[in-house]
Amino acid sequence: MKRKDQLSNWTWETNYENLVRKEIKHAPWILRITEHKDKPIPVLIIKEHRLSFDDENNHEENNHEKNQNTALKDRGLLYGSELIRCIPIIRALLSRVKNEDGIPLELHRVFETQRISFRGNLPLDDEAGYKLALLFKLQERIKGLDRVELMALRISSFSKEEAGYWYSRITDFSPAANRWAQAGLKILLAGHPHDNHVTTMLEKLRLRS
Repeated sequence: MKRKDQLSNWTWETNYENLVRKEIKHAPWILRITEHKDKPIPVLIIKEHRLSFDDENNHEENNHEKNQNTALKDRGLLYGSELIRCIPIIRALLSRVKNEDGIPLELHRVFETQRISFRGNLPLDDEAGYKLALLFKLQERIKGLDRVELMALRISSFSKEEAGYWYSRITDFSPAANRWAQAGLKILLAGHPHDNHVTTMLEKLRLRS
């Protein structure tokens, strides 16, 4: 009976204050839901916690300690029609995020409708962070919402290790190498504009998801 009472009294606001907020400081990734005056609302920004230069040099000496001297780096954003198309996929990714004790953070509750009223930060684990960073970055300048959705579905099917590998391929090398990797991965995941097979593949993946 107590469990049923707890569920019936559940609210996102209480969950955020009691469970979610405390995870933000140490989460490897942050999803910020905000507003920009020149863009449709809301705007989603994916941010990565990265060690400072000095911390990276000393990381091996302090690898058993929580490093407090980190910076949040913007890794991409999503808004408008592309966001609306990807909401079900984002919701599914966030539904799997848990804290260190294995308790679900219920982050997907923010995206239960297309009208997203929450504004603030959500803590993400590496799997959700890598996948959303890939999506937010690669969807830039993609023509066609079907291609964006296809890309999102295929990224969501990656394992954490696959997502981390592909994220490193588009971020960890020279500007030219990163740009080439991004261009190639866009085609690999979402095909070419006006390719009829994009719709066919998308419909198949929708049935599986």
